[in-house]
Amino acid sequence: MFRVRSLEKTTEETQKEKKDSSEEKPPLEQSPAVLDKSGGQKPVLTQPALKGHPKFSKKFHDGGKARDKAIHQANLRHFCRICGNSFKTDEHNRRYPVHGPVDAKTQILLRKKEKRVTSWPDLIARVFRIDVKADVDAIHPTEFCHNCWNIMHRKFSSAPCEVYFPRNATMEWHPHTPSCDICHSARRGLKRKRHQPNVQLSKKLKTVFDQARQARQRKRRAQARISSKEVMKKITNCSKIHLGTNLLAVDFPAHFVKSISCQICEHILADPVETSCKHVFCRICILRCLKVMGSYCPSCRYPCFPTDLESPVKSFLSILNSLVVKCPAKECNEEVSLEKYNHHVSSHKESKETFVHINKGGRPRQHLLSLTRRAQKHRLRELKMQVKAFADKEEGGDVKSVCLTLFLLALRARNEHRQANELEAIMQGRGSDLQPAVCLAIRVNTFLSCSQYHKMYRTVKAITGRQIFQPLHALRNAEKILLPGYHPFEWQPPLKNVSSNTDIGIIDGLSGLSSSVDDYPVDTIAKRFRYDAALVSALKDMEEDILEGMRSQDLDDYLNGPFTVVVKESCDGMGDVSEKHGSGPAVPEKAVRFSFTIMKITIAHGSQNVKVFEESKPNSELCCKPLCLMLADESDHETLTAILSPLIA
Repeated sequence: MFRVRSLEKTTEETQKEKKDSSEEKPPLEQSPAVLDKSGGQKPVLTQPALKGHPKFSKKFHDGGKARDKAIHQANLRHFCRICGNSFKTDEHNRRYPVHGPVDAKTQILLRKKEKRVTSWPDLIARVFRIDVKADVDAIHPTEFCHNCWNIMHRKFSSAPCEVYFPRNATMEWHPHTPSCDICHSARRGLKRKRHQPNVQLSKKLKTVFDQARQARQRKRRAQARISSKEVMKKITNCSKIHLGTNLLAVDFPAHFVKSISCQICEHILADPVETSCKHVFCRICILRCLKVMGSYCPSCRYPCFPTDLESPVKSFLSILNSLVVKCPAKECNEEVSLEKYNHHVSSHKESKETFVHINKGGRPRQHLLSLTRRAQKHRLRELKMQVKAFADKEEGGDVKSVCLTLFLLALRARNEHRQANELEAIMQGRGSDLQPAVCLAIRVNTFLSCSQYHKMYRTVKAITGRQIFQPLHALRNAEKILLPGYHPFEWQPPLKNVSSNTDIGIIDGLSGLSSSVDDYPVDTIAKRFRYDAALVSALKDMEEDILEGMRSQDLDDYLNGPFTVVVKESCDGMGDVSEKHGSGPAVPEKAVRFSFTIMKITIAHGSQNVKVFEESKPNSELCCKPLCLMLADESDHETLTAILSPLIA
């Protein structure tokens, strides 16, 4: 019954094994069994004598993982980074790198629209709100499709074409796993090789099949569109606040009715807004859909955000407001224009409701001023909506002016004229608070330091409860405007050895002295302006006087010169300015000011010079324009020469 096989090997078997081993040695893991044959005997299945080493099996496992990752990364190259679509759907196989600079066509468009974006990552983050700068090649695709490229172009251009975006949310990419969707879809995509179709297949039969398939696709699309519209109607839930198209008094054509109705709820447009893709919706409907369904246009799936919504053109709004609708109230057969519909409905409410609120038991009704801000908003909600409707209709949406005018009339009716005068001054822009330039003049003329002025500002604000003086940062901004170097200017012809940069403020008067004055120790402090910048600033302040002089001489305002400006320079000592307390630097206790005065301005007109300005008080301090201020003695000619030489040169 049992056959016993000898363990001894013949010489032929030994030679054969040596020959096989010398030709090829397969790995131990791949040969779990050895098929042994002996002459004249049946093959017997025996186990190998050696088992695989765990080190080799681990290497084989790691190699398999690396191969799977490489396959996964290769499969990622066939998908778009933004929308996740396959590049095979594009006939021309157009694709663009996610990282790097934009292409030439996009760069021309961005320059035309004055956008500073120059790279694809910044452009993708701006249009799709996707950050691709932290992408990993083993997880994310490195290219995007032509459809997404079209969407980015449409975002910055005013082309009328519509672009379809296939997803509601951003595509999420995950690392490779054994159950990876990308790799499984790639494997499922490999179809079994089949025979070539018969060349003599009837073309008529093929056409019938194509038509049936297209009909099924159209039916599916229509069903999906209808279901999505039903979902959006449930989201908006505006049937009680918006008017249906069946209330139109005139039987308009279908395409006109569609143009004046919301594309979400299919009611007559209420507070219409327009998206960047030129579709029009009710404001409430589009905001609710964007919040629930994602930041995409419900009509064309183009990316859309609440900040992109704009009001339609005035011609469209005037046509919409002129439509005549039937009043849906019972026992009311009036036909009113859509613009006057809210007022007409409010008249129905006034007849039904009394103005005096009757408290039917329960907690006593609190006064309006004793309520919290939230409760005040709730109680005044209806009044606020009526005021807003009136402001939109009569005052261009200026609700603040309407409310202030109502308050002003109420104060006048109660004979509270003092508060009414203050409110009227605030409305006209001349309130009780002082302008920043006036506060700056007060601080300078009263010799207040910044800390002293800030204490006065806080004290007055705490006592009066009003901000009469302006804070310090407003004074600093006003000071920048008044100082030379704020307004840009240009000399024609350009000045020699003078920089064309006009953004020049206060300059250190000692700059450059270390190279020009070697032996003389200058222990002083000096601040100055550049001469041409100070001159331009002075002429800018005198602009109204110059124009008035030109009008008095019957000259045109647009004459551009040449102007001749006569300037008087003066250098005088300012007396003792020593620091009584403190440990400042050891500097002279005298001060010197170098300034100039514009004496006369003439303009060339024809063959003569016409005088358009002349200083009436040339020796007054008020007309002196400071140019340099230094701590030095006026008899110290070396210091004066060293500091004033750049100005006079």
